[in-house]
Amino acid sequence: MEASAYAPTLRLLHWLVATLVLSVWPLGFMIKFVRDEVKLDFYMLHESLGFIVLWLMLVRIGARLTSCAPSALTDGIERHVANVVHVLLYLFLIVMPLSGFLATNAHGFPLHWFNLVPIWSPIGKAPEIAPVFSAIHEWSSWILLGLFALHIAGVIFHHVIRRDGTLYRIL
Repeated sequence: MEASAYAPTLRLLHWLVATLVLSVWPLGFMIKFVRDEVKLDFYMLHESLGFIVLWLMLVRIGARLTSCAPSALTDGIERHVANVVHVLLYLFLIVMPLSGFLATNAHGFPLHWFNLVPIWSPIGKAPEIAPVFSAIHEWSSWILLGLFALHIAGVIFHHVIRRDGTLYRIL
């Protein structure tokens, strides 16, 4: 079966988001291990890049809804699992940066995007709900890591075992 490719916009957004997430996740994880003198710089970079992920995902959802996706190369349970993993990836790629943004605001640290542009906070300082947003953000990061592992397992399965053109659709 021949594999048709995703639209160039969707491919570009896929790889931009993937690159950013693979940068933002380790930065967030490392924050607790860095010296106090540079901790705020790590937070700023982590939050600023995460904010880009949030907006790129919103654009990506819009592009996905207005573009025709290539027809699936699988049927049955494989197709269902792939659809569920993709929906959950999209969901958590929104939930994770949004909860992080709201958590830092609720803790009293409004986002100054790359120390250049102040970003309006929809909630302001709210210490009573800050731990909830922080917990959602942390759990989302681990769930997203698990979904990423499933996604990569699917890529390997299709490329190495089935040897179909699934990978080439997004390259």
